[in-house]
Amino acid sequence: MIQPSEKQKSVDRPRLVQMTTVPTTLSFLEHQIQFAKSQGVEVHVISSPGSALEEFESRFGVEAHELPMERRITPFRDLMALWKLTGIMRKIRPQIVHGHTPKGGLLAMLGAWCCGVPVRMYHIHGLPMVTATGMKRRLLLWSEKISCLLASQVYCVSESVREVAVNERICRAEKIEVLLQGTINGVDAATSFNPDLMEVNARSNVREMYRIPANALVVGFVGRVVRDKGIIELSQAWNLLRTEFPNAHLLVIGPFEPQDPVPQEVQQQLRNDDRIHLVGGVGSEQIPKLLCALDVLALPTYREGFNTVLLEASAMRLPVVASRVPGCTDGVIDGETGMLVPSHDATALAKALSIYLRDADLRSRHGTVGRERVLRDFRPEEMSRAIYLEYVRHLGLRTSFYRRYGKRAFDLIVSATALVLLSPLLLVLIVLVRCLLGGPVFFRQIRTGVHKRPFSILKFRTMTNACDANGNLLSDSLRLTKFGRFLRGTSLDELPELWNVVVGEMSLVGPRPLLPLYDSSYTERENRRFEMLPGITGWAQINGRNELAWDDRLECDAHYIENCTMGLDFKILLLTVKKVLWRDNVQVDPDKTVGCLYEERQLRAANQADNATIAAR
Repeated sequence: MIQPSEKQKSVDRPRLVQMTTVPTTLSFLEHQIQFAKSQGVEVHVISSPGSALEEFESRFGVEAHELPMERRITPFRDLMALWKLTGIMRKIRPQIVHGHTPKGGLLAMLGAWCCGVPVRMYHIHGLPMVTATGMKRRLLLWSEKISCLLASQVYCVSESVREVAVNERICRAEKIEVLLQGTINGVDAATSFNPDLMEVNARSNVREMYRIPANALVVGFVGRVVRDKGIIELSQAWNLLRTEFPNAHLLVIGPFEPQDPVPQEVQQQLRNDDRIHLVGGVGSEQIPKLLCALDVLALPTYREGFNTVLLEASAMRLPVVASRVPGCTDGVIDGETGMLVPSHDATALAKALSIYLRDADLRSRHGTVGRERVLRDFRPEEMSRAIYLEYVRHLGLRTSFYRRYGKRAFDLIVSATALVLLSPLLLVLIVLVRCLLGGPVFFRQIRTGVHKRPFSILKFRTMTNACDANGNLLSDSLRLTKFGRFLRGTSLDELPELWNVVVGEMSLVGPRPLLPLYDSSYTERENRRFEMLPGITGWAQINGRNELAWDDRLECDAHYIENCTMGLDFKILLLTVKKVLWRDNVQVDPDKTVGCLYEERQLRAANQADNATIAAR
């Protein structure tokens, strides 16, 4: 996509703040942040201090701000954090604040509301209050309610957790939604979690590292080693399995954490059993290799938002046994990609795991279906685009007065005034066109306008009606005269389009209207060009005009739709005047039309399809 210059970016691009309680959570947002940056968004992140935050800042080129926070409820420290947060936000002056996790989300919404940030988004990753009791549950419940109340939009990572939030009256149903099929970021099943791209010896290397025999059956667990993850039930189920399957091993991937710790006797069992292998905490880049060593994944958790590990395991063609609780019911299709068992039920967990350990064909079938599902429904690029479009949509709602009323009023005033002031020039051009090129003076052609309504565009004609001996029109290049080239080169042929603006068929600035024959070829994103009136000039025209490839041209139009403001319209008009005066990127050659660009794309697509067919053979 053609991006604005650095000077233009500093004026136009919106400022986004992503906020989490701890910096490790930012890893779930990296695709979204990269995509938003690629669209010209200025991204800031706020999280607790630490090397992970510094590494994230360096790796992704965002501005990171340290804010000491703790996961547990600490009223005095939380107030101090809120005070510091408002200072950070006043300095950044963001248009969008996107808060994640209970503590980070609450502080983000409070700080954004206090600072008057127009777009406040709260993303529910899970609901800790589900497994809490007493006063702690009430505090967690009210913190979620306050976050949702102050947010302008609430999102949830799974449909099942959304139902809990609505049923518990945490948030109104019309204010909370799940994007696409859920999750916070999807799973990169094409590259990172692709078993076909793993090293040939990846499985055996991991097993050798942890002294697991090559022919062993390995059950795996990935997550924090805490009570809420069902570690007690996992250890009890393992006691049943280790006797039934002498060649079975358990690989536990994740750190022991002091908050919500497992009982001491369970910790001792995990550490002392020679067929249980504790990996500890690892980086996200190590997870695919470790999953290679498994035969089945177990997640007997008590609560979830939408545990990404479920999808990561499926992407690696592993069947999954998980608890039938909100968040897991979205990640596992019972009987197709894995099995769901009651939570807190070690016997049911052991039974489901034993079925998979006995049946290699069943493991293979469910693993294959799971991978196909992840590839189809949980692509990171689709989630990143969906979230970015939500930013655009909500910013558009905040600037809707100009787009709904101000833009049309501006068009009408400027175009009517221009027609009056330019009337002497227009009369001269009418006479010259009639004398030098013949009649009719005006060229009319059907183009596709707003909401795909056709209209007749009005321009000065630039070609004669010269015909061959048989009465057929000559080629465009032969009928284009020197005077016609002058009209195109100076863009004077476009002046009659001011009348299209006056009558409401066009705008001064917008996507250039194209022929109806292209209407069926646009992608979903490219179809956004029909959300606004087409323009005499636009973002594509000041970024290269017909020198742009077809895809880049349409991407520029989509970029304008998503970022339209009065300031941007003024800028495009001023740059258009400059380009007309200096005749930058002006194309008068009839063999370099938009139609030629479209044909080039179709030819490229056909060649790619042919190459794919040859490769398949």
